[in-house]
Amino acid sequence: MKTYLGVLAVALVASLPALAQHPQHSTPPPHQAPPAHGPSEFHGTPHPPEEHRNYNDHQGHPNAPHVDHDQNGARWVGHDTGRNDPHYHLDHPWGHGHFNGGFGPDHHWHLVGGGPGRFWFGGFYFSVAPYDVAFTDGWLWNSDDVIIYEDPDHPGWYLAYNTRLGTYVHVEYLGA
Repeated sequence: MKTYLGVLAVALVASLPALAQHPQHSTPPPHQAPPAHGPSEFHGTPHPPEEHRNYNDHQGHPNAPHVDHDQNGARWVGHDTGRNDPHYHLDHPWGHGHFNGGFGPDHHWHLVGGGPGRFWFGGFYFSVAPYDVAFTDGWLWNSDDVIIYEDPDHPGWYLAYNTRLGTYVHVEYLGA
């Protein structure tokens, strides 16, 4: 019996990498369709960072950074503090290298573990910006799909868009 359980455990562990990851190419519901591309570089008067900002711009929208879809495309609600937002300053941008696993809606990544401090998919590791951790309430770290976008305003950061919730957070790449 012990031998049987040992063989079963080894088979289960050996199958985990196969189950773990490849980009998923599923289509999310229309109300949470992934944006075609990340936010444009911000031009204009930056919104000052606030500790208790309200992101609920319309009834039924989340009180977290999110993407609104309309006839003009996608609008990244909350990505309007400009390049000098101190919450997203890194002394050593891209200190762990650049993520090169694939960006945009053609690359849905299935989270397979961790939490805001360190999560992973496809052999890639990330960490949520400390300022954004509260916006990950409700994320399912072992089953949600995310799409990674390059952040045009904050060097060293990427944006992880949660396709189930329609919200996003700033993430730092920790390496492969």
